[in-house]
Amino acid sequence: MLEQLKPGRESYRLRAWGDAYQALSVADQTTPLGIDDLEMLTTSAYLIGRDRDFNTYLDRAYHADVQAGARARAARCAFWLGLTLLLRGDAGQASGWLARARRLIEGCDCVEHGYLLLAAAEQHLAQRNRDAAHTAAASAVEIGERFREPDLIACARHLQGRVLIQQEQVQAGLALLDEAMLAVIGGELSPIVTGLVYCSVIKACQEVFALSRAQEWTSALNRWCEQQPEMVAFTGACLAHRAEIMQFHGAWSNALAEACRACEPSSRGVIPEPPAAAFYRQAEIYRLRGEIAAAEEAYRNASRLGSEPQPGLALLRLIQGRTDAACAAIRRVVTTATDPRHRARLLPAHIEIMLATGEIQEARSASRELEEIAEQFCGDVVRAMAAQARGAVDLAEGNAQAALGPLRRAFEVWRQLEAPYEAARVRVLIGVACRSLGDDDAGALELGAARGVFERLGAAPALAHVDALGKSTASTQRHGLTGRELQVLRLIAAGKTNKAIATELFLSERTIDRHVSSIFSKLNVPSRAAATAYAYDHKLLSHL
Repeated sequence: MLEQLKPGRESYRLRAWGDAYQALSVADQTTPLGIDDLEMLTTSAYLIGRDRDFNTYLDRAYHADVQAGARARAARCAFWLGLTLLLRGDAGQASGWLARARRLIEGCDCVEHGYLLLAAAEQHLAQRNRDAAHTAAASAVEIGERFREPDLIACARHLQGRVLIQQEQVQAGLALLDEAMLAVIGGELSPIVTGLVYCSVIKACQEVFALSRAQEWTSALNRWCEQQPEMVAFTGACLAHRAEIMQFHGAWSNALAEACRACEPSSRGVIPEPPAAAFYRQAEIYRLRGEIAAAEEAYRNASRLGSEPQPGLALLRLIQGRTDAACAAIRRVVTTATDPRHRARLLPAHIEIMLATGEIQEARSASRELEEIAEQFCGDVVRAMAAQARGAVDLAEGNAQAALGPLRRAFEVWRQLEAPYEAARVRVLIGVACRSLGDDDAGALELGAARGVFERLGAAPALAHVDALGKSTASTQRHGLTGRELQVLRLIAAGKTNKAIATELFLSERTIDRHVSSIFSKLNVPSRAAATAYAYDHKLLSHL
């Protein structure tokens, strides 16, 4: 029996999880494994993505421990069964296993009490009872330190950090996440706990737009995964995180390759589950590149696996010209979202779609909310998004001068964060603002720089937009009217009064008065009727 077990134990020591699983399961079929070897088989099953086998072996280990009178060890098995079921959403079964664990260690001073507090903290967090979650996590830290249990200390500290972040104490929360990660990268934790903490911390960093930290920890996670090529459990998450960061920094082709890898079967035929985030990342890159059919399919796959395909799908509908569908989708998700960080991810798309469909007042309201969220979280990324949104709305309202300040601030942040696509989008707005103010040279330089970035990235829809603006410039040079003035001219030609135009464009009547006066001056006409005749004679209305 010992000779049969040696290959499995050696593979486990070398972190060759697939080989360990194969050898130990074969040995188990000959003679049922002892507790220690069964634990190695259970861990190996988890790490190669065999979730059903993991639960089966863990259940078996629990009953073996109970029969052997190892109550604390049985309670730990029950905890892991309860926690995995809880994280999967099976609340009833999870509650049952956790209750078993508590009953087993009643009156016993053992470290397992701390592990059960982790499950309690997760339940409190799910119910938004943050004070109770923090108390449970703090107590778990104390127990972990008393028993010198690295796994428990790291899990509990990371939970404390997540709670603080949800309590809007973002910097204090991130500091605790960093502290937990020191144990992770130091190799102090068990394999399963290492992967769980890695993924949870990276997700928390991305939720609060702490992108530099997310990038740092994702790189560390990637190195850890590369050391264990047979591991499946965390490689999909690692690839999805890497893809998002690569996309942000403009490496779209590499990002797409990573997202696609996350959805492929492993060398042993195990498919990481669920790869919803990876499918959504694929869809985003396809959308930005203008590959409509591929984006549509990837959003559908993400939705099939339980991920909300918004706001990306709404932006895809906007590209397709299906503005009603885009508006309905983005309004639905914005209306139902309550968490400020989640709303911060939706509001830029909401603003973009509303501006594209002429709903300027709604865009202005969303822009103000985004500014409030930026003040609350004090993060560079959210501040840049808020400044970009404010500038875009100011520009849509015909106030190019006011737009330039926030747009310049947004551009500087995106440039410092090395986010080329976002920086180029802002440069387009700056170019339009400069052009509206009569500085055609500056406008051409900004648009030209943005075009170069879009061309390098393969951002076909953005490239088409810049080219369309260039054609509009050629038309504008003939009559000198800005885009907003052309819009006002169309409404004058439709016979509307200044008051009616102001209402339709969500602008003040005084602003419309200024636009009308400028139109008369640029076209050298004395009246609304003459302006209308000029517009028809020179075919200006066809450019709107």
